[in-house]
Amino acid sequence: MVDPSLVERGAAILARSTTVKSLLTLGPGPAGDDLLALAEAAGSAPLDAGPAGEEDIGWLQYTGGTTGRPKGVMLSHRAIVQSVFSWTISCETPDAPRYLAASPITHAAGLLLPCVLIRGGTVLLHRAFDPQRYLRTVQDDRATFALAVPTMVYALLDLGEPERHDLSSLQVMVYGASPMAPARLAEAHERIGRVFAQLYAQTECPAGTSLLRSDHDPVGRPHLLSSCGQPMVGSDLRLLDDAGLDVGAGEVGEICLRSRAMMSGYWKRPELTAEVIRDGWVHTRDMARRDDDGYVYVVDRKHDMIISGGFNVYPKEVEDVLTTDPDVAAAAVIGVPDDRWGEAVTAVIVARPGAAIDSARLVALVKEKKGSHQAPKTVEIVDCLPLTPVGKVDKKALRARYWTGEDRAVH
Repeated sequence: MVDPSLVERGAAILARSTTVKSLLTLGPGPAGDDLLALAEAAGSAPLDAGPAGEEDIGWLQYTGGTTGRPKGVMLSHRAIVQSVFSWTISCETPDAPRYLAASPITHAAGLLLPCVLIRGGTVLLHRAFDPQRYLRTVQDDRATFALAVPTMVYALLDLGEPERHDLSSLQVMVYGASPMAPARLAEAHERIGRVFAQLYAQTECPAGTSLLRSDHDPVGRPHLLSSCGQPMVGSDLRLLDDAGLDVGAGEVGEICLRSRAMMSGYWKRPELTAEVIRDGWVHTRDMARRDDDGYVYVVDRKHDMIISGGFNVYPKEVEDVLTTDPDVAAAAVIGVPDDRWGEAVTAVIVARPGAAIDSARLVALVKEKKGSHQAPKTVEIVDCLPLTPVGKVDKKALRARYWTGEDRAVH
């Protein structure tokens, strides 16, 4: 089933597949059958409950691909319903929302659709993200609710135009998929408004944690701008060490989630399913610490951690320092092979429009804030960072040219 603009791709799948039997288009197209016309011809009838039970698979959702080939996550009807309940509450969904969706609805943006519709809302759907059109839509169509990944928020800020638009209708902008640099988040509060709510989740368990708008306080509690919040309604969270034991407050452990929203497993990947779901908990591979008030702070993906000279370096913590520099629009930190250090900390930097990067100043800044062992050995300036289809920085692609022909240990 495809949009008419994708008929050519759908026809190619149909031609080579032994299992796909029909091509349906959402409107008239040069190939396939128009599903909307078929539905109109069939007329309407009352819905019945159907044969599916809550543990039957309702959605085969694919992961974002940041750790390798995307995996098919089996989400049951039970998981989808719980996700909608948890997200509706934890996203602080407004009454009768006008929801602006400009990122793929095959991913997180799609989970918000039923949250909007069950509250009598309207969906303003864009085919792709364009910063100027996005701001115009908020202004002209009076959007009240939106979801954005950090790279989208950065683009809105770097366009230099948020202040030129009337964004007063916007009540909640949910951000997620990857952490946002605290310095840039504080800038967004100032230039876009106090409308931000953070969500942390995974395809494997769509109900994770949330940082509510009331928690966002750039002046009174600026440290919370680094947090992904507290467990969502309906979710349990533990931070575990490599031995499977809970870590103490302030210590780093792997985020493990348990919820009715968790996946049934990976499609045709039983070994990987057994590796990720253990004792009823989804092991996320994300490392985090928790403070005495229960707020969770993601430090990085487990496989992104750099071991340099025997020290553990979490790239996000270095990136958060780098993005405090007024000339830095975005930063990605990776480890590259090094004969002396094992892995050398390398910073890949995007400058703000019209700015010139002082590499020595950035290295000195990290040394001052985090210590010499976390300071980049190399600073590389690029025009843009590679992104996955869902808008995350693709560190796998960044590392590829440095690790060609070499195996990188996964920590």
